[in-house]
Amino acid sequence: MIENNIIVKKQGNRIPYLTELLPNGIIPTNTILYKKLTGLGATFSELKASRNSIIIEPNRPVIIGKSEAPEHRNDNIFGVYHGIYTDDIIDYIEESKGKFLKILTTPESFPKVEEALKATDIEIRFDCFLLYDECHKIIKDSDYRPNIALPMDLFFECKNKALVSATPIDFTDPRFDDFQRISLVPDFDYNKELFLHITNNVLQTLKETLEKLEGNSFIFCNSTDMIYNLMKQLDLFDESAVFCSTNSVKKLRNDKDVKFKNAHEDWKPEKMKRYNWLTSRFYNAVDIKLNENPNVILLSNCYLSEFTAVDPFTDSVQIAGRFRNGISSLKHIVNINPNYRVRSKEEVLGYVSGLEMAHQTLKSFYETAPDAEKRNIWWEYIACSPFNRFLDNSRQKSYYLIDNYVDDEVVKGYYSNKEQLYSAYQQCGSFYVYMEERIYKLGDYERLKLENPKLTIREKRMQIVELLDMLGDCETQMEINYRKELEESDPFIVEAYNTLGKPTIEHLRYRETKIREAMIIKCYHEKSTGTEAIQLIRNSFKENTWYSDSFIKKELQRIFKLLGIKYPGTITSYTIGDFFKYENKPTKKKRGKMLYEFKF
Repeated sequence: MIENNIIVKKQGNRIPYLTELLPNGIIPTNTILYKKLTGLGATFSELKASRNSIIIEPNRPVIIGKSEAPEHRNDNIFGVYHGIYTDDIIDYIEESKGKFLKILTTPESFPKVEEALKATDIEIRFDCFLLYDECHKIIKDSDYRPNIALPMDLFFECKNKALVSATPIDFTDPRFDDFQRISLVPDFDYNKELFLHITNNVLQTLKETLEKLEGNSFIFCNSTDMIYNLMKQLDLFDESAVFCSTNSVKKLRNDKDVKFKNAHEDWKPEKMKRYNWLTSRFYNAVDIKLNENPNVILLSNCYLSEFTAVDPFTDSVQIAGRFRNGISSLKHIVNINPNYRVRSKEEVLGYVSGLEMAHQTLKSFYETAPDAEKRNIWWEYIACSPFNRFLDNSRQKSYYLIDNYVDDEVVKGYYSNKEQLYSAYQQCGSFYVYMEERIYKLGDYERLKLENPKLTIREKRMQIVELLDMLGDCETQMEINYRKELEESDPFIVEAYNTLGKPTIEHLRYRETKIREAMIIKCYHEKSTGTEAIQLIRNSFKENTWYSDSFIKKELQRIFKLLGIKYPGTITSYTIGDFFKYENKPTKKKRGKMLYEFKF
């Protein structure tokens, strides 16, 4: 790939637009344009260019924003996304006689554009300039958006084409080998200050951070569930707006507990609240123009969701660049997951290459198998091949899925320890990074362990006792609130801890009957109640249950001995009649009683 640099100089306090920097003011064909700076007007220049343009944008909010921008009022823009059909595009084309076509489309809706152009006898390969905006998203989103690379085969057939991003990722697709890469290199300091808060408790750190901030805040977090839980725990529903996907909007608005109405799929300034939460569809390309400089916070909880990990080289740069009139502060609140492996790009590529070689070997055995039975056997091995994850819908090798996997693994490695993440921020060259640690008694890891649905009751109680022991004497409001949460989740084990302490509970091996018994005896010895015998009997015997006479006698004798009570008269199985209504019900092997209603 040919590399070319264009030096960007400020004109007074103003950064020039691409129309002023590029030859003839337009993006040349077969180019990957590396802007480095957001807001230089790549789509602006193409929308103003004297040619038919098809611009592929990452998602609908970007298209809506650019279509409604005042500076494009006369640019004949037509947006294509879910809900816009081929016939609508055909109508637009027919009404555009004498004007240049300016079609903005999502990757998934691109086939509708292709079909409409074909229907109106416009040859996309020669009559249009095809621009893929925010091209790093082809790699970033390939794992969960299978059609984001859908336009690429046709893209390479077009005579006039280019890709653009402020944060491109290197493509391994060999069809890019003949492209040129134009990098815009600023000759001025464009770095922003970023405060990196390493913590073991994202919730508490966010709470303390928000309490110190004035004005409006924009909080970027790629998990609607996490956003909802944070708003709930911080009691911010009334002061919050959430900007997310269509499905997430429906999920938030239809929540059975809180019918959260301030959820939106498109960014509009009039929908803004004091706390504005945005998911990853708003990380790129969306222009947020405000008459203020807001606070910007990035949230990453690597224990709750690995998808909240932001890439310092792309996501962080893009997020900071959304605000065209500047920001007041930029913070990244993040926990660290030491279970993530640190692997270099070369190591991950080597691993993928090994998978591909094994996959090709299986295919060769399949293709040379002597009969159908043996081919079926080899096909079963092929169906289980790990390399299948890197095949597209046509079962062809997808360079974009491979690039996505490599990128994900490298980014996860940044979050394995604070030094790795700090180093990544330093290397990306867009920030002045200031790192601090905030460590609390209890963190996100402990909370996650407790919320594991696979835990048995005993295992959950063991976790609660460990957490109570770690909390000790609660000193902060956060610790007091967390103790209340533990009590609400299992009042019995918290009371047991308060009464008996951790060593006694462990000695009794978390057996509920034994723990209750120990609690009653302790209360008796401390003269805290006069009903200890009744409580112990209710703990040992249940209503509507059959017990043998021998068990009843022995258990009553044991209880009274524990309490040091001399029961009036001899203790027999009939003594149970002082506490329960019962009926004698012998079986073939044993005499016994059916206990009914408790008398006290």
